[in-house]
Amino acid sequence: MAGVKAQHPGRPHSFLRVRKTCISIPAGVRVVTQGIVKRFIVICLLWSAGVLAADAPRLPDSVRAVLKQNSAPESGVSIVVQEVESDKSLLRFNADRSRNPASTIKLLTTWLALEELGPAFKWPTEAYLAGELKGGTLDGDLILKGYGDPYLITERLWAFQRQLKQRGLQHVTGDLVIDSSYFADEYGDTGEFDGENLRSYNVVPNAFLVNFQAMHMVYEPDLANNRVKVLIDPLPINLNVENRLKLVNGICGGYQNGITVAATEAIKRDRIVLTGKFGRGCEQYEMTRSALTAPSFAYGVFKALWEESVGTLVGGWRKGAAPVDTEPFFRIESPPLADVIEYVNKFSNNVMARHLLLTLGAVAHEAPATRDKGRQAIQESLQRRGLNFGELYVDNGAGLSRKTRIKATDLAKVLILAAESPWAPEYISSFSLSGLDGTMKKRFAEEELTGQMHLKTGRLRDVFATAGYVHARSGKNYAVVILQNFRGADDGTGEVAQIALLRWVYEQ
Repeated sequence: MAGVKAQHPGRPHSFLRVRKTCISIPAGVRVVTQGIVKRFIVICLLWSAGVLAADAPRLPDSVRAVLKQNSAPESGVSIVVQEVESDKSLLRFNADRSRNPASTIKLLTTWLALEELGPAFKWPTEAYLAGELKGGTLDGDLILKGYGDPYLITERLWAFQRQLKQRGLQHVTGDLVIDSSYFADEYGDTGEFDGENLRSYNVVPNAFLVNFQAMHMVYEPDLANNRVKVLIDPLPINLNVENRLKLVNGICGGYQNGITVAATEAIKRDRIVLTGKFGRGCEQYEMTRSALTAPSFAYGVFKALWEESVGTLVGGWRKGAAPVDTEPFFRIESPPLADVIEYVNKFSNNVMARHLLLTLGAVAHEAPATRDKGRQAIQESLQRRGLNFGELYVDNGAGLSRKTRIKATDLAKVLILAAESPWAPEYISSFSLSGLDGTMKKRFAEEELTGQMHLKTGRLRDVFATAGYVHARSGKNYAVVILQNFRGADDGTGEVAQIALLRWVYEQ
């Protein structure tokens, strides 16, 4: 295969008006309980003709009160609220200060992916046979080449295998050879960011990534056998899981309900140990964790599925290269980009966002993709649109970084330009709907605000951010950005301040 190319279906000439939703927010600050104050979007921005109003001299009283009560500095807050359908700016506060946006940087990554690749763009995954196929048996290796499909989940891998079986392949006498060379191998320890090397949010990109390299783990009390039962899906055949959990009297409680998951080796991560005490009163507890390396995980899941429903795979796995100038035995394609960005923004999937950045780099500057190529592609795309985000720094496209920086005013420009794009419906529908889905499903539920805001939030230690769209009581549509960088911004203060701002915006 020559490579992955961007697909640009014909764009409609007429402006596609995006359906704007309506928010009913009573005045004042109202905090929703259940332990976690709701995080939401707070600033509206409109960028028209490249001109924004001067910074407002002060924050709304309700927002100032929240910050003052929690001893949070106003200097650590940047806000832009701007009307989408005119050049009127409702609020600008410290708008030109460069901040860490956390996961809201995904809004820049997904917007430029749509603009550069097109909503119909798809990632292929190919299978090659290195040997003779006779009577259902391949006397040789099965080669799989990935091009960065960010959504090669277990169900799609199973469907891929079924297609191979239908084409006459059931038994493989050799190895599974994995070609992930479309992305450069430039990542080390998955726990580099915060030391949590089994957390799925820390998974690093790989051109042949299966199921986000993540396992869904369910813990249940097995009263009859006086033990804790653990269900893992998918379970790589090459992963050793040692269950040392103890079932004890009592109810659920404590961090992770008393469960600790640890790897005995930091890089290979081929053996994990479960320890702790699990209360008999716990009905069920769920978590998602990663393990192994990307190719080892892919092999373990592939082999488990293959031997369950297809046939046999005798060998192990190894890295290798797919043949050049040879048609694949079979090829599948990912869902279109327009569908993929929903998982990126609604569920804040870090590794998918990182794949978008690398794909932009590979398409613009050829494989193997690197972060530098991705960053260069982003800058070039912005320049073609006449945008100069002078202090922008995109580390990995996902926001899981202490280095990423952007101004609130520049993120506002992204929202405004995206709302004017022919692909605005695809972009805006990828945001979480307040109280209905994604990361906002449990926030602003069962009240007037339900379904009335399209939002993306971001959170790191000492960082809390929100960006998206709000429909005010007046019927006006606002783009909203709030970036909060100060000590303790993520401990609840930032969330309450955002709620106050959102309600203030709605009343305008």
